[in-house]
Amino acid sequence: MLDYEAVGKGILIDLDGVIYQSDRLIAGAVDALDWIRQQQIPHLFVTNTTSRSREALLEKFETLGFSAQIEEVMTPVVAASQWLDQHQLHSAALFVPAGTKQDFGDIESIPLDQSAAVDAVIIGDLGEAWDFRLLNRAFRFLMQDPAPRLIALGMTRYWRGRDGLQLDVAPFVKALEHAASCEAVVVGKPAPAFFESSLARLGCNAGQTFMIGDDIVGDIDAAQRCGIRGIQVRTGKFRDADLGGAIKPYAVLDSFADLPAWWAKNVAKN
Repeated sequence: MLDYEAVGKGILIDLDGVIYQSDRLIAGAVDALDWIRQQQIPHLFVTNTTSRSREALLEKFETLGFSAQIEEVMTPVVAASQWLDQHQLHSAALFVPAGTKQDFGDIESIPLDQSAAVDAVIIGDLGEAWDFRLLNRAFRFLMQDPAPRLIALGMTRYWRGRDGLQLDVAPFVKALEHAASCEAVVVGKPAPAFFESSLARLGCNAGQTFMIGDDIVGDIDAAQRCGIRGIQVRTGKFRDADLGGAIKPYAVLDSFADLPAWWAKNVAKN
C-alpha cells in the first residue's frame, strides 16, 4: 500500500479514449483501474456518452473485460434529469437513442412526430441518425410559444471512431441555437455544473481531485476552470498539436496505464 491519504484525493475518469477506444481496451487500462481500487482511491467514470444507457455501458464494460457499479458512472442524462427535476419541468422531446431514454426516469417523453407542447428539447448524440428532417423537428419544437428550454447533453465537438474522427453533439446544438435564437443549457462536459455534480457524487473537493481525459478542451480545460487538476492522456482523440495551445494540463501521460507510476511519484507522498 502506498503512503498517502486516500480520503480526500479523488479521480474523475473519462471513458472513450482513456479506458477504451471504440470497442477496444487501451493497453494496460484495466490494470490501472485495478490499482485504483486496490488503493481505495475514490473515483467516478464521467462520460458524455449519450448513445447508451448506464446499464448498457456496464454491459459494454463486461464485454471488454472490466466491471463497475452503476453509481460509479456519471452521464449527462443523469445530470439532465436532476436539472429538469430542480426546475419542475416534466415533459421533453428527447433527441437521444431509444436505449438512453430509460435513464430519464419519470420525464414524459413526447413523440417526435407530434406537435404537442413540451417543457424541454433535449439533444444527445444520434450519430448518423441525424438528417435534415430530424434536425428540423427539433427546431420546430423550439419555435413553440412559449418556447421550451434547449438542453444539450454535452458540447463535445468530435470523437475518434474506428474509421476516424466523427462529429459529436455540439455542432447540432450550435445549429439549433442559431436557428431558434436561443442558448442551450449544457448539462454534460464541459459545463461546470456537470463537474460540480460529479464532485458531489465523488465526495471530494475540486482541489483534491484529478480529471483524466483525452479531450484538451472538454476534459482538461473544462475541469481546470473548475479548480480540478487535469491529466491529459496521449490516446483517443489526442493530437500533438493539443499541447501547443494556451491550455496547459497539470500532467501529460502517454496512457492511462501510466497513472500508478505517476501517482506514486507525484501524489502519494504529498
